Amino acid sequence: MNVGIISDTHDNVAAAERAAEIFAEEGVEVVVHCGDFIAPPLLPALEDFEVHGVLGNNDGEIAGLHAAFDDLGSESELHGRFASLEFDGLSFAVLHGESKAEVEALAAAEAYDFVCYGHHHERDLTENGRTTLLNPGGHFPTIPDEHRTVAIVDTLSESVRFRSVLEDGVGAEDEA
Repeated sequence: MNVGIISDTHDNVAAAERAAEIFAEEGVEVVVHCGDFIAPPLLPALEDFEVHGVLGNNDGEIAGLHAAFDDLGSESELHGRFASLEFDGLSFAVLHGESKAEVEALAAAEAYDFVCYGHHHERDLTENGRTTLLNPGGHFPTIPDEHRTVAIVDTLSESVRFRSVLEDGVGAEDEA
């Protein structure tokens, strides 16, 4: 199974739509959003997927976000500030990650296969014992192009690839 990881979309509907195109190309079944949607109008871009999200520090319209997740149907869910998920036997901790110390402590505990976070707007792929620390990047105009990415986790090979959401394909694909 391919799991799409995205974060910090900050109301950038065009980036969410491009991410959805990438996820469809990659055969993604489930999308995990690490927070900072900002407002509900972003979520219809992801309507073709099962979506699991957590709240970020800039997510203020929480009732609207819950309603938008309800509209997505299926197994989609807004989990609050933290989610513990499992796909194909792999465990995922998902949080927005304002505190890098908290993110690193979760990884150091080696209780999860993946710790997925956002907030810092820089893509990151770091191994910590049995745990992979993963930040997919962010999506507003002031973020440098190389960090305007999404990640795809292949649960069978346990590999991660980054894809650029930029139309011109700058940094289009990186194996990790």
